[in-house]
Amino acid sequence: MIELVRAWYQRHFSDPRVVSLALLLLGGLALILLVGDILAPLLAAMILTYLLEGVVLKLQAHHFPRLLAVVLVLLGALGLTLFLLLGLVPLLSNQITELIRELPHMVGRAQTYLLTLPTEYPELFNEQQMAELIDSLRGEIGSLGQSFVSFSIASAGNLITFGIYLILVPTLMFFMLKDKAQILDWMRGFMPDNRSLIKEVWHEVDIKIGNYVRGKFIEIGIIWAVSYATFFVMGLNYALLLSALVGVSVIIPYIGAIAVTIPVALIAFFQWGVSAELLYLLIAYQVIQVLDGNVLVPVLFSEVVNLHPVAIIAAVVFFGGIWGAWGVFFAIPLATLVQAVLKAWPKFTEAAQAAEEG
Repeated sequence: MIELVRAWYQRHFSDPRVVSLALLLLGGLALILLVGDILAPLLAAMILTYLLEGVVLKLQAHHFPRLLAVVLVLLGALGLTLFLLLGLVPLLSNQITELIRELPHMVGRAQTYLLTLPTEYPELFNEQQMAELIDSLRGEIGSLGQSFVSFSIASAGNLITFGIYLILVPTLMFFMLKDKAQILDWMRGFMPDNRSLIKEVWHEVDIKIGNYVRGKFIEIGIIWAVSYATFFVMGLNYALLLSALVGVSVIIPYIGAIAVTIPVALIAFFQWGVSAELLYLLIAYQVIQVLDGNVLVPVLFSEVVNLHPVAIIAAVVFFGGIWGAWGVFFAIPLATLVQAVLKAWPKFTEAAQAAEEG
């Protein structure tokens, strides 16, 4: 057994470049797991800085001084943030409040509809089944209300933290963007001398992750806008709220589109019942999903991510379970990182083994 472990270690970790990469990955993972909550503003600033760096470089390519490019990009990002906070968030909050007020009426209509099923389809349903289903529905609605109240209280308690982030994160972003070269030089001082494998992995991951995350923000915006226009034209209630759910659902591949179909279909059903309007809405919603998957995604993410659907879903479940919403959003970039490491790892170890045998 000891010989097997020793042989495995010599095969995979005899190359110093592999050891350097492994230590860097383990160190980064340990840092996030142990003090991730404390470093949350710093990590958020680093991620946002990484996303905006591409825009800064494009402005520099058009002969903008870096400082001016950084200021313009940050002002644009802050303007968009203020628009979301002051423009869209209050509207979304109002629609959520209206939906909560309407829930008892929706539950009543659902109960009435369920009670008619044993009469219309006696071979499929009976009154006892419907009674149990109604009781279960009431319990779920009660739990949902309690969860919303708890969430509201927790959100109110986090307002101070949010205010601090609102000041601290943009400040960190400004200095990270402005002094990028100095910060990178300082970080290289802590890196191992033999880091060729790290460079190779990072070169591949850097392009894919940057393009993926930027493309994902664009996809969310486009799907949100198209969904809102569709729902608004068709007269669907809570169009802004539901379109926001549809937009955000693209973060979770496959699962998100299926999950958000339920609230869209339910709101449409309670508004129109079983009617032509409901059918038209579901068809329009399906068209949006098909265009997203077959047109928008290939255009935005061509050659960015080459992962099997099973790997994508596994990454969403795994990283989402570890880091929650952030893990879900960055599941595919993290899976891309794992793929790049696995792709590069054998190449170096096999070369080292061939050199030893030679």
